[in-house]
Amino acid sequence: MTIQITPNNPQYRIVEIFESLQGEGWNTGMPAVFIRLGKCNLACSWCDTDYLKFGMMSLSDILGRLKTYTARNIIITGGEPTIQPHLDTLLNTLKAEGYFLCIETNGLNPAPPQIDYVATSPKACYAARYEKSCIEKADEVRIVADGDVITFCQEMERKIRAQHYYLSPCEQDGAMNIYDTIRQIGVLNSRPDAPVHWQLSVQTHKWAGIE
Repeated sequence: MTIQITPNNPQYRIVEIFESLQGEGWNTGMPAVFIRLGKCNLACSWCDTDYLKFGMMSLSDILGRLKTYTARNIIITGGEPTIQPHLDTLLNTLKAEGYFLCIETNGLNPAPPQIDYVATSPKACYAARYEKSCIEKADEVRIVADGDVITFCQEMERKIRAQHYYLSPCEQDGAMNIYDTIRQIGVLNSRPDAPVHWQLSVQTHKWAGIE
């Protein structure tokens, strides 16, 4: 049977849809369905997602896939979700179905109002773009330590209000800079006038051998 594509049943760039546990940040361990959308407005050299390899799925096909899973939390991720065409239609439909919606975004664009939990990951390698504009509020900020990011973290403290701030190690060619990451966390938290407390976030799902 051919699925009819209409304004109420648009298509989306889907890298993958799968059910797992959130492996990072404040919601670590939360059962969730991940909807990974294709394409990004950045191109970080260390990115572990091939966001240019995607297929097209209609909204009705996505809903059909979701009904095969048990989790009621959905994490919209990418690539960069906020550049996805027809995103509002997808989110409105998921909210109507009663899902709790989280988004993982690089923070260059505002988070959609339908989102219940915003995890933003500003990229220090694009610091100049964040100087011009970025998201102003999130539930958590999660920055990858792809070098000396202390100054960038301080800038994000000023620009983005959040409940939680995390620094994550950067993995390149199988090596993870965990020592340097925790060293930088120590520097940030040892400031006498530190306005926020930074914590370590690691990709625990990789340790557990799950997606």
